[in-house]
Amino acid sequence: MSVQLRLFETANISSAWHVRISRRARRLSVRVYPGGRVEVVVPPGASAIAVQRFVGTHRAWIDRRVADLSAAHGPLSQLRPTSIVLSAINRRFLVDYEAGSATREAGQVAVRLAGEGCLLVSGTSEDGRATPRALQRWLHELAQTELSRELSLLAEEHGFNFHRVQIRRQRTRWGSCSVAGTISLNVCLLFQDPTVLRYLLIHELSHTRHMNHSPRFWSLVQSLQPDYRRLDRELLRGWQRVPGWVFS
Repeated sequence: MSVQLRLFETANISSAWHVRISRRARRLSVRVYPGGRVEVVVPPGASAIAVQRFVGTHRAWIDRRVADLSAAHGPLSQLRPTSIVLSAINRRFLVDYEAGSATREAGQVAVRLAGEGCLLVSGTSEDGRATPRALQRWLHELAQTELSRELSLLAEEHGFNFHRVQIRRQRTRWGSCSVAGTISLNVCLLFQDPTVLRYLLIHELSHTRHMNHSPRFWSLVQSLQPDYRRLDRELLRGWQRVPGWVFS
């Protein structure tokens, strides 16, 4: 469950700060997401004083991360982008907005391609987050097509086999590979440089042969992507390339 950070008496706590009580958590942790949203993960039974002390100890680091990610994405209120740049697939879309009924269901917002490189967002809703959610659905569908294609091409080129691919919108993981051969890819990879995307795909495909990060795994990755260390560091900073509406 998520609650506002009203546990704290500390001044200047933003409404973008949240506490989430997790039954799986064994210790206190904090995450800063694109757009500057701060989430404090708390195990059951942790006292408000313990949480407050934890935040105080890590406040300098949190403030630095918020500044970095907020500067990259702008204010959380900017939920209606005028353009969308998907560097990984070298595509750019201008976004136009049209008021009125988009679907038969009242209050729905829809996104459709209206000419080459132009998206039309139509419909109205009292929910201020209806527009970014509609854009998220469109982005997911595009990622399902584009990322699946890129993964299949690389797999065929280098002789990898995987069972299936699934596209997710995660805040902490770029990708994963299960023992069953299912490769999960983050929709946010579309905002990365093409070489970074290729590295991540190589990384996950290599897990179909080595389900670990052993020397043999990294040797395989290096044979296919010699500058993987640089690209891995760039991927760590990749959240700064993801616009705030993606997680609104």
